[in-house]
Amino acid sequence: MKKVTVAMSGGVDSSVCASLLQEKGYDVKGAIMRLHNGIEKDIEDAQRVCRHLGIPLEIYDFTNEFEREVIDRFCRDYGNNLTPNPCIYCNNALKFGAFLRRALDDGCDLIATGHYARIIEENGRYTLHTACNKDKDQSYVLYGMTQFALPHTLFPLGEYESKEEIRTYAEKKGLP
Repeated sequence: MKKVTVAMSGGVDSSVCASLLQEKGYDVKGAIMRLHNGIEKDIEDAQRVCRHLGIPLEIYDFTNEFEREVIDRFCRDYGNNLTPNPCIYCNNALKFGAFLRRALDDGCDLIATGHYARIIEENGRYTLHTACNKDKDQSYVLYGMTQFALPHTLFPLGEYESKEEIRTYAEKKGLP
């Protein structure tokens, strides 16, 4: 059974992501990234979801990395008259960088997020694709994913046609 660490936020997308993977037979655990102070409510929400699903939740403290890789870079780029995009920095350096490495170091085979995108493997090469739900597609903020990150990542929500399907699933499962 493959082990997967789900990046939890406490929101509906990551909650459904964890539940779907559990249903598919994965050994699931949750992890939330502490990027700055003041996320206690998010941690509580993620804990409630993980308790409901009967999975553990870890807190990955990336406050230093966030400061260095996202905040400092944003300020530097802005100061150089560039148009910074902190979400891209965070995805590349933290979610599909530090978070992925930490999950693998902790013995997981894969990570998963509630992003709306798809990964397709063909002849040993992995490519990022748009989600089936074009209105929710998030592949454009994931373009920096590497050939190392792609095969170690799952995006279960990418196959869904509507956000309403996700909300209905969450309601049927009684997800907090």
